[in-house]
Amino acid sequence: MAKPELTLSLQFADPAHREHLPRHKVARWVRAALEGPGEITVRIVGSEEGQALNRDFRQKDYATNVLTFDYQHEPVVVADLILCAPVVAKEARELRVPLAEHYAHLLVHGTLHAQGYDHEDDDVEAEAMEARETELMLGLGLRDPYRKAKGRLS
Repeated sequence: MAKPELTLSLQFADPAHREHLPRHKVARWVRAALEGPGEITVRIVGSEEGQALNRDFRQKDYATNVLTFDYQHEPVVVADLILCAPVVAKEARELRVPLAEHYAHLLVHGTLHAQGYDHEDDDVEAEAMEARETELMLGLGLRDPYRKAKGRLS
């Protein structure tokens, strides 16, 4: 199966994790979850920017792991994925998974959101999204992110 075409912009407002996110790996993880061509910006931010974006766009006044801003689903997926480095690092420690692997999961998760997948309001959709994430992560040679998880990603 041919890999979907991807135009990737990778930005580091918080450079703390740059060594864990080489461009070729980020592209591989995003492309794995794309079902068609995509123009995706991945931005790694600190707590302050992450909190401000979550507050301004979701009315939740805290930094979260990943925010997806999807602008277009077809014919090309156009989206911004914002990952908050301190939150991702804290979660990786708590989950006892390698930092790069947690980033891979969140990029897969965010890319699925960018294509219309959801888990917020419907348990059936949540189960379908989690199953797809598991399939993609295993396909990347990584572990099932929900194997021991107690809750869903926000």
